[in-house]
Amino acid sequence: MTRLARVPRPSAGTASATSKNSKLAQTYRRFAEVDAPKISPLYERIARAMSESPEALHAIETAPTRKRNPLLILAALHHLALTNQSPTLATTYKAATTSTTTAASTSPAASTAAASADVAAYGDLAVDAAVRTLVGMTDAVVAVVGQRKVRPNVLGNHAVLYPAIAEVARRAGAGAIGLIDVGSPAGFNLNVERAGINYGNGQTLGDPSSPVQASASVVGDRPIPTYAMPEVVARIGIDLQPIDTRDADEAQWLRACVPPDQPELITRLEGELELAASAPPILMQGDKVDLLPEALARVPADALPVVTTTWALSDLPLESRLRFLQCLDAAATNRPIAWVSVEGVGVAPAIPTFGDRPASGHSIIGLAVFNHSTLQAEGVGRCWLRGQMLAWLADS
Repeated sequence: MTRLARVPRPSAGTASATSKNSKLAQTYRRFAEVDAPKISPLYERIARAMSESPEALHAIETAPTRKRNPLLILAALHHLALTNQSPTLATTYKAATTSTTTAASTSPAASTAAASADVAAYGDLAVDAAVRTLVGMTDAVVAVVGQRKVRPNVLGNHAVLYPAIAEVARRAGAGAIGLIDVGSPAGFNLNVERAGINYGNGQTLGDPSSPVQASASVVGDRPIPTYAMPEVVARIGIDLQPIDTRDADEAQWLRACVPPDQPELITRLEGELELAASAPPILMQGDKVDLLPEALARVPADALPVVTTTWALSDLPLESRLRFLQCLDAAATNRPIAWVSVEGVGVAPAIPTFGDRPASGHSIIGLAVFNHSTLQAEGVGRCWLRGQMLAWLADS
C-alpha cells in the first residue's frame, strides 16, 4: 500500500522541557496517560503531542482558563474538521478512522501487520494535522470553546432502562406510561422502547429494525425480564442545559464531541438523532427538582408517570436528593408515581443497595412506586460501565 508522507511535528527544542514542566503540559500529559486510553487511541496520541509542543500549549493558553480542558479543545478541533473549516484535518481524521476500521476487520496475520502499519502512518498524519490546526487556527479554536461545553455520555442508556421501566410499569398495572427523564440533556433516554437492545446472553428487547442498536453484557445466570413496554404517551426531559437536537448546530456539536476514531459511537449517535427527530420530546430547562411537579402534571391522567434518573443525582447535595424524593411522594396523592434510578451506591435516597459500599465501582438499578402515603422501593440489579454490563437480581 502506498505510504503517505509524514508531516513533521512542530519542533519542541529547548522550550519543550520547560513546557513539559508547566501545569498545562502536565494536564494534557495526564489526560493522555490516564483518561484518553479509555476514550480514544487517537486522542491519546494527540494529547501527548500537544503536551510536548510549546506552540500548541501557547495556543491553548489563549483560551479562558476554564476552557482549556483537553476534551473541549479536541472537540473544537473535530468541529473544525466536521464543518470543513480545516479540510486537511478532516481528510486525515477520515483516513485514520478508515484505516482503524479496516485493521479491526482484518484476520490473516500478515494482513493484520500491514494494516497496523497503515493505522500508525495515518494516525501520525492525523496527530500532526491536529497540532498544526490548533497552532494555525488558534482564534477559530478559541471561538468554538468559548461558546461550547463538552457534551459526553449523551447516548441513551436503553439496555439498563428498558427492563426496569417495563418491570415497574407491570408492578403498577399500567397500560400506558409517560416518561420523564431527569438530567439527560438530549433526552435520548426518552426513546428507550424504540431502540433495539441485544444482551450478551442472547436476549433481545425493543425494535430490531431501529437505527439505534444498543448492547450490554449480562453478569450471572439470572435472565433479564422481557416484559413488553406499555404505550408511551408522553416524553419529557428536564435539564439545566437541554439540547434541542433539531437545531443543526447543536446536533453538529454533539457529533464533534465524539472522537473521530470511534465509528461505532458515531453511528449510534446518528441513530439517536434520527429517533429524536421523528418524535421530538418536550425539553424543560431549569432545576431538576423545581421543575419535577410541572413535568409530572404534563403526563395524562390515565397514564403512569415514570421518572428516570441515570447518574443524574450524584451532583446534587443530599438535601436536594431528599427534596427530589419528597416531590415524587407529594405528586402521588391522587395517582401512583414510578421512579427508575440508575445511580451510584447510596446516591438514590430510599433505594436499597444490597449492603454494597459507596464508591464500589458499580451502580444500583432501583425501582420505586409511590402511591398515596406508601412507598415500595427495591434494588433490582447492579450495573457497570454506565450500563454496558448488568446483573438482574430481583424476582420478576
